[in-house]
Amino acid sequence: MNRSLSFILSGLFAALVVFAATVFTVDQRQAAIIFQLGEVREVITEPGLAFKWPLIQNVRFFDKRILTMDSPEPERFLTAEKKPVLVDSFVKWRIHDVKQYYVSVSGDEMLARTRLAQTVNSGLREEFGKRTVHDVVSGEREKIMSEVLKKADADARTMGVQIVDVRLKRVDFPQEVSESVYRRMETERKRVANELRSTGAAEAEKIKADADRQREVIVAEAYRDAQKIKGNGDAKAAAIYGQAMGKNPEFYAFLRSMEAYRATFKSKSDIMVVEPNSDFFKYLKNSGKGK
Repeated sequence: MNRSLSFILSGLFAALVVFAATVFTVDQRQAAIIFQLGEVREVITEPGLAFKWPLIQNVRFFDKRILTMDSPEPERFLTAEKKPVLVDSFVKWRIHDVKQYYVSVSGDEMLARTRLAQTVNSGLREEFGKRTVHDVVSGEREKIMSEVLKKADADARTMGVQIVDVRLKRVDFPQEVSESVYRRMETERKRVANELRSTGAAEAEKIKADADRQREVIVAEAYRDAQKIKGNGDAKAAAIYGQAMGKNPEFYAFLRSMEAYRATFKSKSDIMVVEPNSDFFKYLKNSGKGK
């Protein structure tokens, strides 16, 4: 009985070993290829349980998720003006055709990455060589990425790989070019600043000259109006004096003589030499006589 039990247990163990060697699980993130004596027999892309013949068949799994290939160092490219730029980029890719992927690169991910890097760099070099520095820095970055994606994906399909996306993270100038660009930018800014200052100074002088001209015009017009008013006043005063003198010429002559005496004898130190019979003393000689 013990021998029968041992035989049964041995049979069960052997069956488990055979079952374990026959059944395998494909994860939803993976694809699998069943090989028979080194030849591809079946490609499994759906997740779940699968079966293979033990001993004569083996299974190899491949990651079918989207993978990232990031350049460790910025690549140096030349623009249409033969100016160097440093480009930092990354690529999103995944296995599209598992069998073709295995046939092309033997399922070696590092080899696939190397070929993809060469393809993408070749596309970037070609696109950058068609454009100016301004275009690659800001003007046509989206167009560059779109063109490189299209060309790189067409080439990658031949080895069973799909390029999902190509992105330019940064486009910079090398150190020696950056310094030259910054100096040129600084010079340009200074030139613009000096031009603006010169324009401002010219406008200031123009405004000042116009203000001075307006001031001179205003002062001249004011002086003209003042002289006109003064002339009118003097004319009216002369007319009034004339009318007054016409009414009583003797009184007017007497009044003017009194004003002349007051102005003449105002200071005791003044000296005046006049003949005694001069008309200047007319009203002094005749004071008290007559009416």
